[in-house]
Amino acid sequence: MFIRSAGERDLTAIRELLVATWHATYDDIYGKEQVVEITNDWHSIASLKARLLRPNSEFLLADDGKRIGGMAFAAATADHKTVVLQQLYVHPDCQHAGIGHMLLAEIEGCFPDAELMRLEVEIANEPALAFYRKHGFTQSGTTNCGAADVDIPALVLEKKLG
Repeated sequence: MFIRSAGERDLTAIRELLVATWHATYDDIYGKEQVVEITNDWHSIASLKARLLRPNSEFLLADDGKRIGGMAFAAATADHKTVVLQQLYVHPDCQHAGIGHMLLAEIEGCFPDAELMRLEVEIANEPALAFYRKHGFTQSGTTNCGAADVDIPALVLEKKLG
C-alpha cells in the first residue's frame, strides 16, 4: 500500500470502506440499523466531498492500485497549532498490516507547524484505543461525538507533535 491524496473519483470507494469498517466495528455496539443511519449521514458522498474542499486539511488514502485499504482525514485549527484527526479507518480485511500506522505518520507530517494532535474515540472501541495509545496518545477528556440524536460517548485523546 502507498499513501496518496484522495480525489473526487475516490469517494464511492471511500464510502464503501467506511460502511464496511463501521459495520465491523459498531454493529455489536449500536446495532446494524443505527450504524446504517450514521453511515448514511456522516459518510454520504456529499459529506465526503465537503471534506475534500475543506481548507487547512488533508484527506489521505492507503491504496495498492487495486483497492483502497484505509483512509484518514485531519484538519488544522485556525492557528495551525492543533491538528484534529477526524477519521482514520482501515478496511477490516486490511487491518493489522501497518496501514493505520502509515496513515497516521503521513497525517502527522502534513502539518509541520502543528504542536498537538487531537482526536475522539468511541469508549467501547477497544482496538482503536489500543492503537492510539500505542502511538503515543493519552486521554485528555471525554465528549459525545454523536449528532444531536445519536449519543456516542467518546474519549478525547491528544499527542504532542514535533
